[in-house]
Amino acid sequence: MKIFMKYVFLLMVTWFSATTTISAQEEASSFDWTPVINAIMQVESRGNVNARNGIYCGPLQISPGLVKECNNILKRRNVSKRFSMSDRFSKEKSFDMFTIIQSYYNPSNNVERAIRMWQGGINYKVRSTQRYYEKVMSYM
Repeated sequence: MKIFMKYVFLLMVTWFSATTTISAQEEASSFDWTPVINAIMQVESRGNVNARNGIYCGPLQISPGLVKECNNILKRRNVSKRFSMSDRFSKEKSFDMFTIIQSYYNPSNNVERAIRMWQGGINYKVRSTQRYYEKVMSYM
């Protein structure tokens, strides 16, 4: 009987963690980042898909490091899709990269965190991202 109860308990824990993971992924994929992305795009490039500024390119001014991090996240999730450096010039693929980064580093879909993180990285400082945050918010 003890073995049976342990087995049932393990099944319940496994089922609960699987449904919780699925729910978190569904919530992240169903969150509408469009207003935030459009506002960031206005600040970063005025919507110009061919914009370049040093190593940053495209409508969201994506760095090679961010492309690499998106690919690492996809690899950890066992997803075969990968981004190339030229994908930074695609509005749709830039949006995809933004949402992948947010789903991994900002699973609570906090808009303020998303904006500050986009400019200051995952360990951003509020003070150093304040002007950027205010500028993006003015477009929303």
